[in-house]
Amino acid sequence: MGLLALGTALDWPEAKKKADQVRRWGIEQLLATWNRAKGKERDALLWGDEVEYLVVSVDDEARKVRLSLAQVDILKSLARDEALWKAGGSVPGLKSTQEGEELPHFHPEFGRFMLEATPGKPWGIGFKDLLKVESNMRWRREIAKAHMAPNEYPITLTTFPRLGTRDDYISPYYLPSGPALRSQFVPDEIANPHIRFPTLAANIRARRGRKVEINVPIFKDKNTPEPFNDPTVDYNLHNWPEDDDVRRGAAKEGHVYMDAMAFGMGSCCLQITFQAKNMTEGRRLYDQLSPLGPIMLALTAATPIYKGFLVDTDVRWNQISRAVDCRTPEELGEVPLKNDRWRIPKSRYASNSTYISQDPRLRKEYLDPDLVVDEDLKKRLLEGGMDDLLATHFAHLFIRDPLVIFEEDLKELDLSKTDHFENLQSTNWQHMRFKPPPPEKDIGWRVEFRSMEIQITDFENAAFSIFIVLVTRAILSFDLNFYIPIQRTTENMETAHARNAVLDRKFYFRKDPFPHRVHTPSAGANTPPPSPPLGPVESEYELMTIADIINGSANGGFPGLIPLVESYLNSINIDIETRCSLARYLDVIRKRADGTLWTGARWIREFVMSHPEYKHDSVVSSEITYDLVQAVKEITEKEGKDGSAGWEMLRGKKD
Repeated sequence: MGLLALGTALDWPEAKKKADQVRRWGIEQLLATWNRAKGKERDALLWGDEVEYLVVSVDDEARKVRLSLAQVDILKSLARDEALWKAGGSVPGLKSTQEGEELPHFHPEFGRFMLEATPGKPWGIGFKDLLKVESNMRWRREIAKAHMAPNEYPITLTTFPRLGTRDDYISPYYLPSGPALRSQFVPDEIANPHIRFPTLAANIRARRGRKVEINVPIFKDKNTPEPFNDPTVDYNLHNWPEDDDVRRGAAKEGHVYMDAMAFGMGSCCLQITFQAKNMTEGRRLYDQLSPLGPIMLALTAATPIYKGFLVDTDVRWNQISRAVDCRTPEELGEVPLKNDRWRIPKSRYASNSTYISQDPRLRKEYLDPDLVVDEDLKKRLLEGGMDDLLATHFAHLFIRDPLVIFEEDLKELDLSKTDHFENLQSTNWQHMRFKPPPPEKDIGWRVEFRSMEIQITDFENAAFSIFIVLVTRAILSFDLNFYIPIQRTTENMETAHARNAVLDRKFYFRKDPFPHRVHTPSAGANTPPPSPPLGPVESEYELMTIADIINGSANGGFPGLIPLVESYLNSINIDIETRCSLARYLDVIRKRADGTLWTGARWIREFVMSHPEYKHDSVVSSEITYDLVQAVKEITEKEGKDGSAGWEMLRGKKD
C-alpha cells in the first residue's frame, strides 16, 4: 500500500455529491498521464513482490495466541532505524546488506495487526536477482521481528483462525463496537487508525445501505450440528440501524457469518508487480496473465478457517470481495433500477472483466458481453486520443463511486497529479491491475498480478514469485497465447474456491498456446504471413486439471507451464548452478500441482483435524489455534536457520 494521504475525509452523504466531480477529474488526470507517458520506454523488465504478515502475540504460559494491534508502533520503529541506517549508523540485530542490496520497505495495511514488506528496490530479470528473492524475504521477516516485542512474531498465514470470535483474540482487547465498522464481532480499533480506513469501511456500509454480508459454507464434519447456525451470532447485541440485517436473515443457515471489512481486508496475500519495457508489452502481459489468475489462486490455496470454524472453501478471494462490496440493492439486481444507473454484476473486488492488448489474436468473442461501461467517460477518453480497448477498460473501472474523498483535494484540478484517478483505480481490486506511470517518477507501465495466497514459508513465497516471473519471460519469448473468454476466467475464479480444487476440480484453459502462421512464398520479407482461418471459440479451450495446466497433459495436448518455462531456460545461456537453483523452486510448483505436496489449506485443515483437542465439530478452538501458530512459527524459524528444511518439514506429507 502506497503513501497514505491526509485530509478531511467526507462522510458518504457528502462524498456522494462529489463523486461525479472526482470521476471527471480522474479521467482528465488519466488522459494527461496517457499523453505524457504513452510512448515511454524502458530497457528491460523490472518486478517486485509484496509479502504481507500477521503480527501475533504469543502467551506460552496461558497457551494463548492473539493478534497484536502494534502496527503503528512497529512501523515507527522501523522508520527510525531505516533513517539511522541511511545516515550510516548501525542497527542492532540486523545483518549487513548484501552487495547492491537496499533495506526493504515496510508499509501499513488495513488491519492494525498487519504489515506489508517489499524489496528495497525492484528486482531485475537477471538470474542473480531471482536467486536473491528467498534470502531477501527471509531478511524482511528478520527485520520485522527485530522491531517487535519478544513475544510478537510476523507470520504468513492468510487469516487469523479466530478473528472475530467471542474470546480475547486481539491484544490489547477491545469489545466489538464502533461507528465505522458497526460490527458485532470486531471493534473499530482493529483497523488501521489512518482516516482512510475507517472512512472506507463506513462509506462502503453507508453506500450499500446495510452492513457487508459474508457467508462462508461450513465444513461439515461428523459432529457438526445439522442444521448449522453460526453460534457466535448475537441477534440483540447492538442497536445500530443495520443490525436488523441479521434479524432479517443476513446470517445464512449452514454458513459462518461475518459482517465487517476486517474479515476480508484483514487477509494476507502475495502480489507481484511487473514493469514492462513499454505500454504495448504491459498490455500484452495483462491479457496473457489474466487466465492464470484462478489457476494460481487454487495452487496457492491457504485459507480453510474463518472465525474459529473450518469452512468448506480453501481460498480468501470471495470473502474479501463481499467485505468491500458497496453495491446497492438496485445495482445487485435485488430491486428494479430507480435511483442507480445500472446493474453491476461484480463487486469492486473481483476477477477482471476486460482485455486491453491490441493483439490481433484478441477476438471479440473473448470479451465480456455484459460489461458495464460509463459511455460518457469512454467518449471523453476517445476524444483525448485513447484507443477503444483501453478507453473501455478505464470507463468500466469508473462506473464505481469514489469511496474516500478528501475535502482539500476538491479545490483545484491538478493535471500533474493522479490523486483523483488513483481514488478509483486503487479501489478497483481486480485480480489483474494495469498501472500507468506515476508523474515525476522514472517508472514505466506496470501490471500487477494479485490473486495468489500468501504461503507459510519464505521458500514457497519465493518459489511462486519466481515461477510467475519466468512465465512472463516464456510468454514474451515464445509469443504465447492464453486467451479464453472472460466469462470462463470468471467461472474459474469460483471453481478455485472449492475445497481441494487443486486436485479435484477442472478449469477452462486454452488448448494450444503457440502462435500459428501459415508460410506463403509470396509473402514479402516485411509482410507477416496470414493466420489460419478461425474456428469456433469453444474449440480453442477445454476443461483441464491444474496438473495438466502446470505439468502438461498426459495425452500431450497441452504442453504445461513448467515445460514451457524450462524450454525458455533452455533457449538462453544459463549456467548449471543457476539452473539447478531455479529447478528447486519449479519443483515446488510441479509437486503442488500433482498433489505430491499439499497446499497450505490442506496442511492447515489436516493439522486441525488431527489435533487431540478437535471434536470433529468444525470448531477451531483457542488451544488448537495456539498449537497451529506455534507450528507455523517453528517451521519458519527452522527454515531461516536451515534453508529449505522448514519447508520440507511442512510439506513432507503425501497421500
